[in-house]
Amino acid sequence: MKIAVIGTGGVGGYFGAKLAQAGNDVTFIARGEHLNAIRSNGLLVKSINGDIHIPNAQATDRISDVRNADLVLTAVKAWQIKDIRIEIKQILHETSIVLPLQNGVLAADELAEVIPEKHIMGGLCRIFSLIEAPGIVNHVGFKPEIVFGEREGGHSTRMDELNQLFEDAGILCKASRNIEADVWKKFIFICTSALLAVTKTTYGELRDLKETRQMMIALLNEIYAVSQKKGVNIKPDFIDKTITVIDSVAYDSTSSLTRDVLEGKPSEIDYQNGTVVKLAEKYGVEVPVNRFIYDCILPMELKARGEFNKQ
Repeated sequence: MKIAVIGTGGVGGYFGAKLAQAGNDVTFIARGEHLNAIRSNGLLVKSINGDIHIPNAQATDRISDVRNADLVLTAVKAWQIKDIRIEIKQILHETSIVLPLQNGVLAADELAEVIPEKHIMGGLCRIFSLIEAPGIVNHVGFKPEIVFGEREGGHSTRMDELNQLFEDAGILCKASRNIEADVWKKFIFICTSALLAVTKTTYGELRDLKETRQMMIALLNEIYAVSQKKGVNIKPDFIDKTITVIDSVAYDSTSSLTRDVLEGKPSEIDYQNGTVVKLAEKYGVEVPVNRFIYDCILPMELKARGEFNKQ
C-alpha cells in the first residue's frame, strides 16, 4: 500500500516505521534536522518492544511530493491540521483514506471541512513516544495501538482492509463500530496532560498527592459530563477505569502537551481543555477545573505563539 505519514514525530515515526518494515511504500513527511538525519541515516525507532531501522526511508518536507496515496496518516499536532488539509486533498485518489491520529475530538471534522467526507475515517492512537534526536524516535511506554472506524459508525470493507494492513505490520489495532466514543475516551484521559503542566508533576506525582488527585478526578468527571450532554455513548464506569489506567502508568511519565507547555512551545491546549471549555459553554455544563487549567496555560500559550497582547 502507498502510505503518506504526515508528521514523523513520536507517533508518525513509530507507526510509519512499522508499516515500512512490513514492505509498504511509505513516505515520511518531516522537516529540519530531523528530515536531514532521516535522509542521511534512515529512520531509527528505539522501542521497548524491539528497535526498528528503516535505512532507506523515503522522506520529504513537501506533501505534494506524494502522489495518489492509498492511506494518509496525519500525525502532526492537532492545531496544524488546518494548515495541511488542502495539500492532503491534492494527493488523494478516488478510494484514498485519510486517518487522523491527533489528540482531541476535532481533527476529523476539520479535515472534512476541506476534504470530501468519503475519504475520512475516525481514528486515534495510544503510545508514549518522542523524538529523541534527529532521525531517532524513542517509544518509551504503552503497547502502541491504532483504533479506527467509519465516522457514522458500523462496519465497512475498508475497515477490514485497514485491520489487515496493521496486523500484517505487527501493529495492535481495533476496528471500532463506534469511533466517536473511542475518540472521546482517549480525549478524557489526555486532558489530564494540562493538569500535569500546571502542577509541574509526573503522572505518579499527580496521582499520589491527595490534593492533585482530587483535581484530576474532578477534571475527568467534568469532561464525562460534557460527553453525555453531547450524546456520546460512554458507560458510567469509564471514569473509574480511566483512573485505574492512570494509576498503572509509569511514575515518571508525562505527555507531549505537558512537555510543550513547560518548554515554552506551542501546545494543543486549545484542542484539549480549551475544547472542553468551549463545548461546556455550548451544552450548559459547569467545568471549573478545566476552565481554571485552561486559563492558567493560556498566557503561556499566547507567549509561545508570539500572540500575547502587550499592553
